[in-house]
Formats: sequence, structure tokens, C-alpha cells
Amino acid sequence: MRLTWTKRVTLTLTALATMFGLALVTTPAANATVHNSCTISGCSAAASANSTWQSMGYPGQRGWYDWPNGQCSYAGGTYYNNDGQLPGGDSFQEFDVYPRTCGAHRDAARIVVDMDNGEVWFTPDHYSNFYEL
Repeated sequence: MRLTWTKRVTLTLTALATMFGLALVTTPAANATVHNSCTISGCSAAASANSTWQSMGYPGQRGWYDWPNGQCSYAGGTYYNNDGQLPGGDSFQEFDVYPRTCGAHRDAARIVVDMDNGEVWFTPDHYSNFYEL
């Protein structure tokens, strides 16, 4: 018995949807590495930036903020932890490490602050590696 065109299309789409859904379920986690200390180049700058952001109350609004040296630094707002590399279920904010002229191109260095417990990580490479401060 030959299937009608409509049934063939329906079966094909169902098979594709099943395969695609299965691929989503089996996709491995990201390969970011989380280190429990920070001893690499840039850690002291990250700790200094964290002190300044902390003194400002870790602003939750994305945007440029005046920095003590007359430059600006950017608060990036919510970090979603989509790859699950940091503690699950917590709320995070991200902030630039290195100040610059307001509106200038941003680099890859960030600190990520766990707003639930105060833990702070430095990521020099835009979330590929995390170093706990």
C-alpha cells in the first residue's frame, strides 16, 4: 500500500522533529573551565574592578558608568549562565574589567558576580574560562 503524499510528508516531518529534539537533548555542555583560584595575568585588575563595582552596589542596569580615573566601564547586566558552568539556579551580573573611553569597543575580559552569594569570577576570554577571585 502506497502512502498518500500528505502522510509521507507528515511522517518525514515527525521523524525530523524527533531527530532534532533528540539532538537538543544530547548536546554536550560547553567546554568552559572553572578554576577555584585566580593566579593568571589580569587577576589583580579583575579584583580592582570588582572593588570599584562593589562600591557602586553592582549596578543592575546595562550601560556605561563613570570610573574613578575619568574613564568609563560597562555593566553588562544579567549573565544567564546558559552553559551551566557556574552554580545552577543563582543570579549573575557581568561587568567589564578594564575601563576605557565611554562608548569605546569592549574587550573580552569580564567579572561575573553571583548576586545570591557574592562569589566573583574573572573571565579573561569572554566566558571560555572562569577564575574565582
